[in-house]
Amino acid sequence: MNFLTTIVATSLTLAAASTWASGEETYKAVCANCHAKGVANAPQVGDSAKWAPLIAEGQVVLTAHGYVGVRAMPPKGGKPDLTVQGFSEALNHMVNQSGGNWKTPSSKTLKDIEAEIARRQKGNKS
Repeated sequence: MNFLTTIVATSLTLAAASTWASGEETYKAVCANCHAKGVANAPQVGDSAKWAPLIAEGQVVLTAHGYVGVRAMPPKGGKPDLTVQGFSEALNHMVNQSGGNWKTPSSKTLKDIEAEIARRQKGNKS
């Protein structure tokens, strides 16, 4: 029984760790593949000139459009199980390293992001 408890506890800890990854951790695991090197013209983290027009779009629009995929970027940065919150935190990390000053989105901002995602997805199906 003790062995089983240990396995369950370890599994739950690993699942929680992947669910609650910080923006920086998600960036390193997912986003850095392109945004650290500028692959397919992705804006490199730290390049404030390339990020400035994107940051100017605002947190809701940029997060939603990136989440569903834009230009060469696949939806969710290519990580199918990435949540809106997780994606947002990774984007915040990149923005804040590139001249912006974004905060973790409030529940209202997350609802606005999800509404923009729905509009974007509906528009892409037309």
